[in-house]
Amino acid sequence: MNSTMQPVGPAISVENLHVSFGRKNQAVIKAVDGVTFAMQKGEIFGIIGESGSGKSTLGRAMVGLLRPSGGELMHGDVSPLALPSSEFNRHRRKYQIIAQDPNAAFDPRMTMLQSLCEPLHIAREGRRADRIAKAFAMLERVALPPEMANRYPHELSGGQKQRANIARALMLEPRVLVCDEVVAALDVSIQADMLNLFARLREEFNLTYVFISHDLRVVSHISDRVAVMYFGKIVEFGPARDVIDRPLHPYTEALRSAEPEVIQDRAKARKRIVLQGEIPSAVNPPSGCRFHTRCPRARDVCRADEPKQRELLPGRHVACHFAEELMAQAEPLAVQPSRISEASAGL
Repeated sequence: MNSTMQPVGPAISVENLHVSFGRKNQAVIKAVDGVTFAMQKGEIFGIIGESGSGKSTLGRAMVGLLRPSGGELMHGDVSPLALPSSEFNRHRRKYQIIAQDPNAAFDPRMTMLQSLCEPLHIAREGRRADRIAKAFAMLERVALPPEMANRYPHELSGGQKQRANIARALMLEPRVLVCDEVVAALDVSIQADMLNLFARLREEFNLTYVFISHDLRVVSHISDRVAVMYFGKIVEFGPARDVIDRPLHPYTEALRSAEPEVIQDRAKARKRIVLQGEIPSAVNPPSGCRFHTRCPRARDVCRADEPKQRELLPGRHVACHFAEELMAQAEPLAVQPSRISEASAGL
């Protein structure tokens, strides 16, 4: 973590959090099923996993867009779900989310200036002139020229729209930003610029990020710590580079093996792990470890008993009966630079 951004307590913590969908007498989908972790103020906390793993649902619940079905959610020392409605609405202005698709985030009938001023108008903050001045200042902070203010969404490129999307999320001066696949739809060259922008804004606004992505390369470059989700559960979390370079769960190992790599010696290439078996039903998840239907290391105990999350190494938590086998096979980690300094240098 960057030395200028020392943690001073949890920004968000969740304890045994559950988010389910489905009405009474209907099949219930457990999108998030018993998740526990705490992220520190000033931290960039990455969440990775396949589509359908529950990572976006978790992100939306963390900022109050979805009400958990069970468990505890804390914003610092405040329980947001215990607040009265009016106070809750004021409180969650400090917890914003940036969606993957900026096209769906903007009203096509509104200019960028109108879209940026809208959050302040709804919150009844400042006079009209003050809102406009703040909108122009925010465009500058995200490296958009002032002439963009009078353009409509269809007149901007994908990267420009995502920058405007970020600017609008910052208008209410949030403490926490949940970034849900914010660079997934962008070209690789634009992704690097966007990650540099996030690193700079973190310093300028003293932000805490939740960075959701299926791309291990992106998450490992920008995150301080990372959690790996599979079927509604966190199967592994710890320092980002440690988790990516030395996975202790077979699912993380499989995700890592699927990442493209540039090598000169084919003999040193990572072995591709192709997951076999059926993807479980979200309505009727398997017993024991949910990954056992696809896990190449699965044994009888995996089918019968759900593994408990345990701290196998300092700061490294994993939910696998046989994580020690992976740990014994892995090479020792070298000392790595901080994620933010690396992100600032580009991908």
